[in-house]
Amino acid sequence: MAQVIDFTICSTVFWVKKLWMGVTQMPATLTIARFAPRCTRPLFISTLLILAGCASEPFEVSDLAKSDIDLVADAYVLEQEELLQSLMIKLYKRNPGELRKAEGETVASRIRELFGESADNAFAELGEKSSIEAITLAFDEQYQNDRVFALMAGLTSMIRRSWNDQREFFIMDSLDEQKLYDSARNIEATSWRLRSRIQDNGQPYLLAHGSGKDVNFEFARIFAKLTAHQDMMATLVAQKHNRTINRVIHGVATMAFVPI
Repeated sequence: MAQVIDFTICSTVFWVKKLWMGVTQMPATLTIARFAPRCTRPLFISTLLILAGCASEPFEVSDLAKSDIDLVADAYVLEQEELLQSLMIKLYKRNPGELRKAEGETVASRIRELFGESADNAFAELGEKSSIEAITLAFDEQYQNDRVFALMAGLTSMIRRSWNDQREFFIMDSLDEQKLYDSARNIEATSWRLRSRIQDNGQPYLLAHGSGKDVNFEFARIFAKLTAHQDMMATLVAQKHNRTINRVIHGVATMAFVPI
């Protein structure tokens, strides 16, 4: 009896680990009944529960309704949101005068407005504009409000729109590779505007990349990551559905926004 139990423990741990790690599936011919006597079958269940509790990666029941591409999309959405928050903080550090235009606001309160649980994509101070329309406000000579907030509200809502305004994805969800690709081009266009657009007085609308001794590569890195994530997801979605992306080549003269 002891030998049977030892064999059961070894076999159970071996197969459960493989099942849990997603390496393989238990062969149909090797069932619980075949390698474990009825009296020891509860051991299989208890071992499964123990391994589940000790797993290094958290497991959610909802993960069962996700494909591989859904899990990748979830990771990218989370990473994009973190990059956008980092960009917002850096822009306020470089442009503290913009925050002072919004009475009573702090960097933390601005972040909550865009990334908090009750975050919205349209704001009264922006004339309810979002996405591309909000981004263009930041480079409008007549606009007198917080340009950092206008830029970030527009950029954030534009990227979210390319993800169908979803934060989590499941098997039945469908993404549009063209929207993802176009949003990547819009991110590039936004970065170009930050580097090149200046006001009538010769000053940039917003300090970001800088130049000469004042150059700041952190902004370039963030924009590069934001763009790369959108492009990679667009490619994955296109390959999944065997579709072709209509690619646009941006030159300095054609650095225009693409509607999402």
